[in-house]
Amino acid sequence: MKLPIVAVVGRPNVGKSTFFNRVLGERLAIVEDRPGVTRDRNFALAEWGGRSFYLVDTGGMVEDSDEPMDRLIRQQVIMAIGEADVVVQMVDGRTGPHPFDYAVAEYLRRAHRPVVLVVNKVDDLGSPGALSFHDFWDLGIGEPYPVSSLSGKGSGDLLDEIIARLPPAQEGEDDPGLRVAVIGKPNVGKSSLVNKLLGEERMVVSDVPGTTRDAIDTALEYEGRKVVFVDTAGLRRQSRIHENVEYYSALRTERAVERADVCLLLIDGTEPLHNQDLKVAQKAWDAGTGLILLVNKWDLVEKETMTAPNFEKSLHEKAPFLKWVPVVFISAASGQRVHRILPKVLEVDEARKRRIPTHEVNEVVRELFARTRPPHAQGRPVKILYGTQVSTMPPTFVLWCNFPDAIPESYIRYLHNGFRDRWGFVGSPLRINLRRRNEDEEDD
Repeated sequence: MKLPIVAVVGRPNVGKSTFFNRVLGERLAIVEDRPGVTRDRNFALAEWGGRSFYLVDTGGMVEDSDEPMDRLIRQQVIMAIGEADVVVQMVDGRTGPHPFDYAVAEYLRRAHRPVVLVVNKVDDLGSPGALSFHDFWDLGIGEPYPVSSLSGKGSGDLLDEIIARLPPAQEGEDDPGLRVAVIGKPNVGKSSLVNKLLGEERMVVSDVPGTTRDAIDTALEYEGRKVVFVDTAGLRRQSRIHENVEYYSALRTERAVERADVCLLLIDGTEPLHNQDLKVAQKAWDAGTGLILLVNKWDLVEKETMTAPNFEKSLHEKAPFLKWVPVVFISAASGQRVHRILPKVLEVDEARKRRIPTHEVNEVVRELFARTRPPHAQGRPVKILYGTQVSTMPPTFVLWCNFPDAIPESYIRYLHNGFRDRWGFVGSPLRINLRRRNEDEEDD
């Protein structure tokens, strides 16, 4: 069952993103004192009065603009209204009703959705000047609710009204689903990929690098599973992050990676592999998420007999851990091999959740130890006494040793490879932690 959706709409710079952050209690949406910062629909899970719902922060609608980005934003807002169970129209209480406010209100009346009219920037609700918010009755969409998103005044009463207009709660609303973060450098095709998977133009897509600035959560059902895609702002090198907006976008992407179960790293197959691609892959791997490498624009690459295998070989040479990461050669634009992605996502998710029985862990440890032993420590033999898997997501093992500090990194890599040869864990990081046994147990 899907969660209800509350969409916040209005013209630019009326405070939609500030309200979004106020409701969530954190700076999830990017806020700057200039119009046009929010471009996509920014989804986030919110809760009030025991009800969970998705709050959607939309881009500011600009009337009669022929700018390509403004047209795309208008399309996104219209789609958000179409999906919403409740629409919040936000207006600016300091400037009074604007002609475009009337245009938005007229569209909402035709959309046949429950609408809550919010008059923002009313900082002193008790002052004589605050009475001007009554002018917004003229919009004809119901009672105006005065708030100050910046200070939080009036937010509680407003949220009570929003909750009252939501449809009745359904069973299974709180299923978070399998979270999949789509990551990669700017303008590599992440939004096009998500749109192709969803079968609709859910994200703003243009050829302007950096179009996606916030992380956008979008859910679909696949093989009976709820899969939530996060289309993230492209990660850039720190030296290229000049604007505050781009700085915060990079932070949002890092947080999306940390919250994800599986990351899809999209790279451009028409270009040589960049160090930034490897850094993004390493970031996801270190965070413990599953990882799938998608080589985009493969339809534009001139092919020879071993083109794909040679590409994978070059990946493994530059980053050995990618040997364990599935690689899918796709075209997000044409849809080539995109159908292979979701089955691979489920496979990697299962690998992250796999638990190995303790007796089997120790059987493999004994085999590996008998085949190759670690070097001695101060003339004494190093022993691995016992092992067990202590957690999943990612699979994590603890091995008890008499001299754990003496075991070199090369031997730990040997154990990693041995574990993977036996159990696979395709697309999932694998962690091995060494611990010291008590002195009286060392020689057992």
